[in-house]
Amino acid sequence: MNADAELGLRGPLAYAIHASFFVLLSTSGVRYVTVHGTSGRFGVVLVLAGVLAVLYAVMATVSSRDVVRQRLWMWPVLSTWAALVWLAPSFAWCAFPVLFLCIRLYPSKIAYPLVGILGVLAGIAFYRVTGRAELVTLLGPLCTAALVAAAYGQMERDARERLRLLRQVAEAQSALADTERAAGVAAERERLAREIHDTVTQGLASALLRLAAAEQTWNTTGSPSRADVDAAAENIRTSLMQSRDLVHDLAPTKGGTGNFDALVVSAARQFVPAVRIRTVGEAVILPSDVAHAIVRVVSSASSNIAHHARADTAGVTITYLDDSISVDIFDDGVGFDPGKLADHSRYGGYGLRAMRSRVAQLGGSFTVESAPGDGTVVAAQFPLERRIR
Repeated sequence: MNADAELGLRGPLAYAIHASFFVLLSTSGVRYVTVHGTSGRFGVVLVLAGVLAVLYAVMATVSSRDVVRQRLWMWPVLSTWAALVWLAPSFAWCAFPVLFLCIRLYPSKIAYPLVGILGVLAGIAFYRVTGRAELVTLLGPLCTAALVAAAYGQMERDARERLRLLRQVAEAQSALADTERAAGVAAERERLAREIHDTVTQGLASALLRLAAAEQTWNTTGSPSRADVDAAAENIRTSLMQSRDLVHDLAPTKGGTGNFDALVVSAARQFVPAVRIRTVGEAVILPSDVAHAIVRVVSSASSNIAHHARADTAGVTITYLDDSISVDIFDDGVGFDPGKLADHSRYGGYGLRAMRSRVAQLGGSFTVESAPGDGTVVAAQFPLERRIR
């Protein structure tokens, strides 16, 4: 079934077909009277023309979505027209709008044979009107009917192809939206994993180290166990506050050099109390996302130093450049081979991966320089689009 047949007779084209039918029906009647007068078959022709007009009007006014009823009414229209043309060949001109009606209302397997029959009947009628056995008189209407059917068939195929392409585009857009949603979910999961790793996990790990140290020296005279327990309790309190921040959508670090410096010092000395912190260049107010990322990188790198480096000294250097800011965290510990460190391991692999991802999301660069026995340098640099002095 073609697309128009599914929709019935609707829209401007349907109105044009109806108007042309009544115009041709009227002019054909005028021609018949002009040529044949009002004698002979005039009464029968007049009645048939009136019946045809009424049947067509009923068919045209049937609900445009009730295709079944329109098809049923079309058969009396076709039968009445055929009888009228047989008596008065002048009405053969009405065949052309009827051709479109058949193509619009019926499936191709019914519409095309009807179009062929209408073309043959119109050709015979035109031959009877002229009274000359001219081939063009017989073949002209048939060729016209074939041309209309072919043109309309091509339009129908083009419409189906456009519909198919539109559906493909809609499906592609839907798939793209699903992919983007999945990517957004994955990115959010990655962000939450970094935040939890850099805050709660590291804080609790530090507290665990403090408690383990206190347990080993608890019964030793003059042991620093009390200080270790106090430090562990402070780490747990800090982790609790950080977990609350995560629940409240991980509130970002606020801008401001004073607050930022204090946070960097706290992040580093939470894990390495004796760490040295140095600032190079003229400090500026940082974007909150950059300040937040630097604090997290310092915290994660300091946690790795406390857990794995066995370092005697460690330091953090923050350098303010013209269009960027860099942070370097270094130690003189045992070092490691960065190329052999797995992404997910209990030796800090996820921490390095999380730091690298965090820096990359802000358009920065991240490097790790280390070798067994030579210490480690973790460096991150962030571009600054605006500098507020």
